[in-house]
Amino acid sequence: MTFTSFQFGIFVAVVFGAYYLPPLRRFQVQLLVLASLVFYGAGQPELLPLLLLAVLGTYLCLVLAFDNRALWMPAGIVFNLALLAFFKYKLLFIDLAAVHPTGVAPLDVLLRLPLPIGISFFVFHNISLLVDLTREKRPPRLREVFLYIIFFPQLVSGPITRAGQFMPQIAPKRLADVDVVAAAKWVLTGFFFKLYVANNLNEMTSYMDYPLYETVSTPDRWLLVFLYSYQIYADFFGYSAIALGLALLFGYRLPVNFDLPYIAVSFSEFWTRWHISLSTWLRTYLYIPLGGNRKGPARTCLNLMIVMTLGGLWHGASLSYALWGMLHGLLLVVERPFLRFLGEAGPVVRVARMGVVFFSVTMLWIFFKLPNFDHALGYLAGMFAPTDNPNPTKLFRNMALLYALPVLIQHLGIGALLEGKLRRWEPYLYGALAAMAWLEAGPDAAFIYFQF
Repeated sequence: MTFTSFQFGIFVAVVFGAYYLPPLRRFQVQLLVLASLVFYGAGQPELLPLLLLAVLGTYLCLVLAFDNRALWMPAGIVFNLALLAFFKYKLLFIDLAAVHPTGVAPLDVLLRLPLPIGISFFVFHNISLLVDLTREKRPPRLREVFLYIIFFPQLVSGPITRAGQFMPQIAPKRLADVDVVAAAKWVLTGFFFKLYVANNLNEMTSYMDYPLYETVSTPDRWLLVFLYSYQIYADFFGYSAIALGLALLFGYRLPVNFDLPYIAVSFSEFWTRWHISLSTWLRTYLYIPLGGNRKGPARTCLNLMIVMTLGGLWHGASLSYALWGMLHGLLLVVERPFLRFLGEAGPVVRVARMGVVFFSVTMLWIFFKLPNFDHALGYLAGMFAPTDNPNPTKLFRNMALLYALPVLIQHLGIGALLEGKLRRWEPYLYGALAAMAWLEAGPDAAFIYFQF
């Protein structure tokens, strides 16, 4: 799904202006719903009926669940998981290269529909809606359900917001209540991390893809893995920051999705800092219903493995994603007995633990970057064997450091400095971030929403 920077800016400005016009204030929810449909339809207009089907089907199950929660809440969850499985995991079972995969013409047409943008996110929102709101006294209005599920800042790549957090915020908004400065900071920071950091690092880490990685020397394979670790953080964090800022402009607070994950001193702490909304969703709607840590150590370990493996598969239908999640689950299981003995550590031990966590997480990104399991193994094997390519691809390491530096500086605590002695320099910093992002992307650059 693509907007140019200019088009997207005009889109937000028009919606923002109409949103706060006094005569239209009582139609704010409807306006945001309409804007979200336009936003989604700009990328996949042919799949708008599917989005409407998902919302209306969920709302029907929600309303019926107020009379029979035991039946209709599970039915709604199954309905949404079936949508997700049909579109995201069909390639695990069906060969779409065949002329007639099933032999049933209508089904074949459905199977050939593209993967809906953001389906993983709006399905998780639907499930949260069914679980959280069926405990209330009455169902919400349909337009409020639409807004929660398809609110355009978070529709494509999150963050995942629980219904219990978002729905109480649906009320008339006034321009005077908008924290414009905070919103601008989030948006500028997000644009900078996506356009300057992530996009430039992506130019380099594209050499991790098959067969390009076969042209890369052994030391550069190691370098690329660490660069990808910074790139994927900048991508995820950048989009989430833009979403938070846009939501603030319209009077809604979304959850912070990243909290300096690469300074974590344990794998469990990493998952309280990385993609926080996803971790929270998995814990609330999967880990705890499975029994959490309430049924003994063995069951706790099994639950962790199940949740993390499914979390890996949520990102994509491949063995590499499953293994990525499974290995993260294994790390959580292995470290669990030792956490109580580690306690508070001195600075040297703390830095060493950070290094172990960061290195382990970074190595596992190989399976995330290369969904084809054979390609992931091939890349990994090449990191421990000398290259036989006489003319390996040359990577500009100085440029790599330059583009990775913002992530390093951010994790070293620049935010604390800005809140203290350097606060008066804050406007100049954000101005520099905006200028660097603009110069790097250009006025007509594509503003791309990535699906993860």
